[in-house]
Amino acid sequence: MNQKVVVSGVGMIPFVKPGASASYDVMGANAARLALQDAGISYEDIQQAYVGYVYGDSTCGQKALYEVGLTGIPIINVNNNCSTGSTALYLARQAIASGAADCILVLGFEQMSPGALATMFQDRPTPFNRFDELTNKLVANTDVPFALRYFGGAGLSHMNKYGTKLETFAKIRAKASQHAVNNPMALFRKIVSTEEVMAAPMIWPGVMTRLMACPPTCGAAAAVLVSEQFAKKHNLNRAVQIIGQAMTTDRSSTFDSNDMMRVVGYDMSKAAADQVYQATGIGPEEINVVELHDCFAHNELISYEALGLCPEGDAEKFINDGDNTYGGRVVTNPSGGLLSKGHPLGATGLAQCFELTQQLRGNAGARNVAGARVALQHNLGLGGACVVTMYQSTNH
Repeated sequence: MNQKVVVSGVGMIPFVKPGASASYDVMGANAARLALQDAGISYEDIQQAYVGYVYGDSTCGQKALYEVGLTGIPIINVNNNCSTGSTALYLARQAIASGAADCILVLGFEQMSPGALATMFQDRPTPFNRFDELTNKLVANTDVPFALRYFGGAGLSHMNKYGTKLETFAKIRAKASQHAVNNPMALFRKIVSTEEVMAAPMIWPGVMTRLMACPPTCGAAAAVLVSEQFAKKHNLNRAVQIIGQAMTTDRSSTFDSNDMMRVVGYDMSKAAADQVYQATGIGPEEINVVELHDCFAHNELISYEALGLCPEGDAEKFINDGDNTYGGRVVTNPSGGLLSKGHPLGATGLAQCFELTQQLRGNAGARNVAGARVALQHNLGLGGACVVTMYQSTNH
């Protein structure tokens, strides 16, 4: 695992509401072409492809990439809930770091339906049985969709433990909208105030308003990863490298701690981040920009602490001090995050990669974080899996 891994190309299409998108294969092929164009290579140069999506039949990855080329390469389909895109990125990075391949295309897409996430198969056990049993014990409200119940319950846990105010979650959503206004790829680009977030319909009284949840979204994003040697040989852009990455799944603490924050992956996130910090020798205080998994404003808040961006229990102060945005300590979700950009499940991890690559290249326009050199990506899926990736600019 000693080959340096370079992000030589990224591509993304604008995210849109369900029903307003092209089909998944068209979206996927378009994002793949954009990444190849950005890298300055052809599909014939690609040696392997990893394709992530959650809602779709087997070999949808082939369907999308066959529109780009028919070269006989391995195409591996990946499904790992909301961390699907970054799981595909993890597999590609491993293959290059180990020397198994030199040039890999990573693609993520999702063609979603309107409304809350739902279980697709009713004739077999759900992978959430253990999560539901504990959630039923810890959270009384059974009248909301399961994802909202999990993450709303986690936010409620933080409120009960540290006295966090509902308005603090509203401030996260307002911040997301202020960032997204400068992102042409985002679904929602209208600025909303903290007061407007608080005044939105209450979907869990005292815990969450509608604007604190990310919307179902359709979209696609892609990246081309290459070895440093391949990049030098073909004179490709070497400005951004993946210098650390870790993937974790649940441990016993998820179910033994009787804490909804643990149920939704706090410990997975912390373990993955700690592994990356240890492997790179770069701590959270040195990070300039972060794309983290804000499927709900509540998860953004607890992720600040899990990733070590602030001490446990200090997230509210971190937010109130403006340390999570421009002019503060670290800019979080400059893209607008899942809350404003949207969350097409299989594409989210690659959209985060797209944003951070543009940030480190200095190509993010009005939303660029000045002087950004180190970036962190956090992508979480219940069931569960978490991938944390650290990028570094070589331009400084």
